[in-house]
Amino acid sequence: MKMLTVKETELGLGFCGSSSLSVGGEEEGRYYRERKMKTILSSETMDIPDGVKVKINAKVIEVEGPRGKLSRDFKHLNLDFHLMTDEETGKRKLKIDAWFGSRKTSAAIRTALSHVGNLITGVTKGYRYKMRFVYAHFPINASIGNNNKAIEIRNFLGEKKVRKVDMLDGVTVIRSDKVKDELVLDGNDIELVSRSAALINQKCHVKNKDIRKFLDGIYVSEKSTILGEE
Repeated sequence: MKMLTVKETELGLGFCGSSSLSVGGEEEGRYYRERKMKTILSSETMDIPDGVKVKINAKVIEVEGPRGKLSRDFKHLNLDFHLMTDEETGKRKLKIDAWFGSRKTSAAIRTALSHVGNLITGVTKGYRYKMRFVYAHFPINASIGNNNKAIEIRNFLGEKKVRKVDMLDGVTVIRSDKVKDELVLDGNDIELVSRSAALINQKCHVKNKDIRKFLDGIYVSEKSTILGEE
C-alpha cells in the first residue's frame, strides 16, 4: 500500500495553507481555493414586455401572451425567481438571484433568463423553421396529413419505404407556396419546433453509403419568428 506524503494528504483534503508545503503546493492550494470560492449574491433582471403575463409558482414559470400559454420548470436550479416593478420606469421585471453560488450556479442565471426570453418570444411572435429537400436524382415526395400534424416522406433515394413523422404537441407543418421543395414548421415552443425539425431530418439519414457523396435529405434552411415574416 502506498503511503501518502504530507503534501499529498493535505492537497487531497483541501488544506493547502500548511507551512510544510513547497512553493508549488502553495500555488496549487491558491488555485483550488479560488476555484471553490462562492459569490455571496449574483443577480440579473430582464424586462417583461406589455401584453405578457408571467406567473411564478415554486420555480415553475408560466408565461401567457397573445399566442397562448407556455410554462417551464426550473426546480433543478438552485436559483430564486422574483417579479418586481422598476421604480423609475414602472416596467415589470423578472429578477433571478443566486445566493452563495459557484461559477456554474452564477452561469445558470443567464441560462434561465434565456429560457424565459424564449418563452416570451414564443407567446408573442411564435417560431418558424424552414426545411428544404435536397436530392441529386430521386425527387423526395412529401404528403402532409392529420390536420398538418404529420408528414409522410416517399421516394427517398428511390426507396419504397414510407417514412412517417408525427409533429410534437403544438407544432404544425405545411408545404411552402412560394418556394419549391420547402417545408414550414410553426409553433410557440422553440424546443418542440426544433425537435420536430430534427425528427424529420433524422428520418432521412443516408445509410450504408458515403455521406460525402450522397447528400440527399431534408435540412433546416432558416430559423425565424412567425410575426417577423408576416
